[in-house]
Amino acid sequence: MADYSTIRATTAGARAARIDEGLRAHMNKVYGTMSVGMVITAAAAWAISGLAVTSDPTGAVAQIGADTYLTAFGAAIYTSPLRWVIMFAPLIFVFGLSASLNRISAAAAQVAFYAFAAVMGLSLSSIFLVFTGVSIVQVFLITAIAFAGLSLYGYTTKRDLSGMGTFLMMGVIGLLVAMVVNIFLQSPAIMFAISAIGVLIFAGLTAYDTQNIKSVYVAHAQHGDAEWLGKAAIMGALQLYLDFINMFMFLLQLFGNRE
Repeated sequence: MADYSTIRATTAGARAARIDEGLRAHMNKVYGTMSVGMVITAAAAWAISGLAVTSDPTGAVAQIGADTYLTAFGAAIYTSPLRWVIMFAPLIFVFGLSASLNRISAAAAQVAFYAFAAVMGLSLSSIFLVFTGVSIVQVFLITAIAFAGLSLYGYTTKRDLSGMGTFLMMGVIGLLVAMVVNIFLQSPAIMFAISAIGVLIFAGLTAYDTQNIKSVYVAHAQHGDAEWLGKAAIMGALQLYLDFINMFMFLLQLFGNRE
C-alpha cells in the first residue's frame, strides 16, 4: 500500500499543476481580451479622426492647420458641447460595466468591454489632430515595452504589492481632481506635473493589477466557477487596458510632438 503522505503529496502536486495550467490560460485570456480592445480603440480613433478632418477646404467648417480642415462631423464632436459627453462617456461606461457585472453573463461582459473600447476610441480620436502620427506610434511602442516589463514584474515578483493599492487609488482620485481643475486653469506647469505623476501612478498600477488578477484567480480556482472566472478575466482585461491607455496618454503629453 502506498504511503499516505506520498499520496497526499502527489494529490497536492497535481492540484497545484492544474491551478498553474488554469492560471496561464486565465492570464492569456486577460491579455488577449485586452489586446483586442486595444485594436478596436486604435481602429476607431483612426477611422473617426479620418472622418473629422479633411485636406479639402470645400465644405469644411474650420481650418485647424496648414491644409487641414474640420468637417461638419469633426466640428460636432470636437468643438460643440457634444465633446463633453464624448470626453466623459468612457468613465460612465466603466462605472456602468462594473455595477452591472454581477447581473450579466461573461459573454455579455466581453461584448460590453469591446463596446467600451470603441467608445474610448471616439474619445481619443482627437490625438491625431494634436500630435504627429510618428510621435503617436513612438510613444505607443514605448508604452507597450514599459507595460510588458511592469506587468511581467507584477506576475513574477514574490513581493506583496497589495499595500500599494490604496495609495495608488488615492493618487488616481487626486489626478482626476487636478485634471478637472486644470480644464479651467489651462496651466502648462500643472499639466506637466499631472502627466509625470500620472505615468508613475499607472506604472505602479500595472504591476499591482497584474499581481491582483493572478491572486484572485488562485484564490477562486479551486471552486471551479467557470462563469465567475470568465467575468474576472474581463474585469482584469479592463483594469490592464485602462492602465495602458492612461500611461500612454500621459507619456504622449510629456513626449509627443504636436502638430
